Amino acid sequence: MKIYSRASYQPIDLSKVETFVYHLPDGPALSLQAENIDHIMDITLEVGDICDTSDIDGVIHFFPKGNA
Repeated sequence: MKIYSRASYQPIDLSKVETFVYHLPDGPALSLQAENIDHIMDITLEVGDICDTSDIDGVIHFFPKGNA
């Protein structure tokens, strides 16, 4: 599975990702372990913005379109 940063259009190195945070509309967030994220959802089909802080803390934040 490959996902790309919309800011740089570069692939994100998923080997550094430990946690995936999906920011739901109206404020709440769903935090998921990244090891089996592809079994739960196909994030490559999602439309929105990605904030990749995996180099710093192992987290990718996803803000669905309309919630960014």
